[in-house]
Amino acid sequence: MKIIVPMAGIGSRLRPHTLTIPKPLTLIAGKPIVQHLVEDISSVIKQKIEEIAFIIGPTFPKNTEEKLHEIAEKLGTKAVVVVQEEALGTAHAIQCAKDSLSGPCVVAFADTLFKADFTLDAEADGAIWVKKVDNPSAYGVIKVTDGIITDFIEKPEIKISDLAIIGIYYFKEAEKLREEIQYLLDNDLREKGEFQLTNALETMKQKGMKFVPGQVDEWMDCGNKEITVETNKKVLQFAHQEGQSLVSSTVELINSEIIEPCYIGEHVKLINSKVGPNVSLGTKCVVENATITDSLIQTNTMIKNASLKNAMIGNHVEFDGKFTSLSIGDYSKLI
Repeated sequence: MKIIVPMAGIGSRLRPHTLTIPKPLTLIAGKPIVQHLVEDISSVIKQKIEEIAFIIGPTFPKNTEEKLHEIAEKLGTKAVVVVQEEALGTAHAIQCAKDSLSGPCVVAFADTLFKADFTLDAEADGAIWVKKVDNPSAYGVIKVTDGIITDFIEKPEIKISDLAIIGIYYFKEAEKLREEIQYLLDNDLREKGEFQLTNALETMKQKGMKFVPGQVDEWMDCGNKEITVETNKKVLQFAHQEGQSLVSSTVELINSEIIEPCYIGEHVKLINSKVGPNVSLGTKCVVENATITDSLIQTNTMIKNASLKNAMIGNHVEFDGKFTSLSIGDYSKLI
């Protein structure tokens, strides 16, 4: 089994955080978003992963490839990293990794996290993972008859189905996907100026391939600051429910309290502070005279004299103040 992860987007909705770090490498509960994604996929497919192909953007930092290789190694596999030089749509992004499109394959877009408890039908031609939603007009959706997907509808104006496509797909023979995408590229078949994966899926369905739905229990987005902070909260709660402790043994507590669930990284120092619940504090952070709840804070950051809730703060930040809902990028100062 191979995993293809398109992650070349610039993450404009999560700025300023994505000005210095690609969104898929933003830390959630101590791990990059994309690491959570591939680990969760691995737990569902329960097969040996031959390789993970990551499609990145041309302006990503130089150390991105190194970090992606480390993520793959932690799953006992290898990484292939390719660059999508121009943003020409979902199908174009996948085709950038065409050398990896062979045999059984999962394609997963890197701004989605999920929780699921189902068995992947490896004998189906393909599977599309979905989640029931209240407002299907904001999503691509599927229609299902007798367990088989019959239609793909992009952002329906009337309610046709409440099963939203979350951006994770399985293909038994990825070569067929590669052929259909190449046909779109060769014939310049675009929709709204871009080459769309749904067009390739529709052609594959018309040729007799049968796709089945894989329904997830929880779908977590990492689009903007608010929903990324909420996703961090949910990931921490899942870990807590499973009995995991995400508080490092190297944390230094001075007249301070940690209220679980929290992720507290290595060599964090808390002085006269209360942290939690639902807080992630990255490595080497210092918190003094502060109260922090429901917040996501990256690494090497100092926070003083603050009462924070629903905050997202980047790396190498110095903050001293009384603001309560923040979105601060890397290397910022509010003193």
